[in-house]
Amino acid sequence: MCGIAGFTQLHEQSADVEKLIRRMTSPLTPRGPDGEGFHVAPGIALGHRRLSIIDLAGGAQPMCTNDERYHIVYNGEVYNYLELRAELERRGCVFRTQSDTEVLLNQFALDGVQALQRCNGMFAVAIWDREEERLFLARDRIGIKPLYYCVRGRELIFASELKALLVHPRVDRRLNALSVSKYFTYGYIPAPHTIFEDVHKLEPGGYLFFNRNGLHKNRYWDIPLDDNPVSDRNVDEWAEDLLAILRDSVTKRLRSDVPVGLLLSGGLDSSTVTALATEQSGDRLHSFSIGFDHPSYDESPYARRVAALLGTEHHEEILTLSHAAELFPQIMRSLHEPIADASIIPTYVLSRLAAKHVKVVLAGDGADELFAGYPAFQAHKVVENLSFLPLGWRDWLRPFVQRLPVSHRYASVEFLMQQFVKGLGLSPEVRFLLWMGCCGNLEKKQLLSADLQQRLLREDAFEDISAHIRQSGLKGNFQRLQYLCMKLYLQDNVLLKVDRASMAHSLEVRAPFLDRDVVEYASRIQPADKLRGLTTKYVLKRAVRRLLPNEIIHRRKTGFMMPVAVWLNHNMRDTIEELCSPAALAETGLFDASFVRQILTEHFQEQRDHRKHIYPLLCFMAWFRNHAT
Repeated sequence: MCGIAGFTQLHEQSADVEKLIRRMTSPLTPRGPDGEGFHVAPGIALGHRRLSIIDLAGGAQPMCTNDERYHIVYNGEVYNYLELRAELERRGCVFRTQSDTEVLLNQFALDGVQALQRCNGMFAVAIWDREEERLFLARDRIGIKPLYYCVRGRELIFASELKALLVHPRVDRRLNALSVSKYFTYGYIPAPHTIFEDVHKLEPGGYLFFNRNGLHKNRYWDIPLDDNPVSDRNVDEWAEDLLAILRDSVTKRLRSDVPVGLLLSGGLDSSTVTALATEQSGDRLHSFSIGFDHPSYDESPYARRVAALLGTEHHEEILTLSHAAELFPQIMRSLHEPIADASIIPTYVLSRLAAKHVKVVLAGDGADELFAGYPAFQAHKVVENLSFLPLGWRDWLRPFVQRLPVSHRYASVEFLMQQFVKGLGLSPEVRFLLWMGCCGNLEKKQLLSADLQQRLLREDAFEDISAHIRQSGLKGNFQRLQYLCMKLYLQDNVLLKVDRASMAHSLEVRAPFLDRDVVEYASRIQPADKLRGLTTKYVLKRAVRRLLPNEIIHRRKTGFMMPVAVWLNHNMRDTIEELCSPAALAETGLFDASFVRQILTEHFQEQRDHRKHIYPLLCFMAWFRNHAT
């Protein structure tokens, strides 16, 4: 994995271009500690930080074609590069290295944008065409690798992370008020928006060209869910082929010139990847897991069980709540855009542990989205099945839930019921994402200042939902929810979190479930074979029934979460009081300090569980202190 940065200079050539591109690339050093490279020429400056994985000696970047027309900087891996290389050699290409970078570059030189259709991998890429004076940017189908950009007149500035982009003097730090609202709705900021007004994320499956005539942006791929999936196969036929495609995906992701390890939680997804990797690797693989000193959240016994069964060399670390509190400031400093997913803390610690032993790991990310693994899918089905009841049942349920005793345990009845009633009466799509996110509209209005609410009168924080639904063309509720889960929660939350946490420790994470072929195959499977009754990931469980014991396949989903409610109340209280003080809140001009004080008091006194409000606010205030000015 690597870090990239660059900018066009189509209006004039500054004398300080090389100094500036070096300054922009420097913050990306953790993404690529093994080397740096630069290309500065009329019209363009490109910078690269390298984490050496493939062709350790010959894969340095920036790299150019033999005729020096095209220059590339690239972050990621093309897993089918060996197959593509063989095809390109038959077409007359002569290669100087063994790297996947040179394969991608030559594929683009021959086929242009169509090259992206051939590549199966994770990537953010920039290619400069010297003859046309045109910059090309593209991002992988799912959005595993990030790419930010800013347009200033006839200049485009880009980077793998905001912190590199913000080094450029023409990039403005002006906050985007609508993005603040979106953040407190979802817990993250959906692409193409960022926290800053003039900075954008290139969307997954998208590309752009930029030249003297301006910017042209388009899409080369989208999630191929269908309202009418194939229905003439039984679930075991689907499961058999799914296992074969997953096995091939894992095989491709084991290609590396450095050792590969495994992130193993002991859940179905990571255990599946571990089982497939160990059956194919000739070496004993290292596996890594994190446990908690809070029993209702600790999955480490399951990880040890799977590691012993599959014969991995297992490494484990127990994350205490006090250590999580100590780590919080440095993790927040590493995030140049707020994200309210507390699992970034154990992911950060797990990445640190793995990076002591390997440079590359395989992980189980993506299976919950592909195969309807989240409890929100079950909750949606429950609501759909209660549609025959009179509407008054909702009015009866809400006050009942308010009277339930507060518990800060994982998945307590009170917390789950509180989240459930929050979405009742809303459209299925909005309801689903509120279950997955932070604040409902009423709660958010109470949290945000009157001035910010006034500025947002004509704005719609849920516009991303309606825009994605229109783009998908889907009619069925279940397919829409899966589509939104992948387009929003997976791409803008899960993958961003994993990228930041792993890259902070120069660790490359590969996700076999997010292989192009796996995603496209899973998109064809009927909803009833994904969520059978209230059994989630049914077809995946059938696929691996001979690989893993039943206690792993069918155990209750925990997720990679930490005990946030307890942690906020006991370990983070002083930090909360400091970052969310009336003076600190007033400095932002964004929040209602009296409402913040109310929810803090209720949470600290265990009258209510406000983790879904307090943690996002805490993360935002930490981000604001570190990066907003």
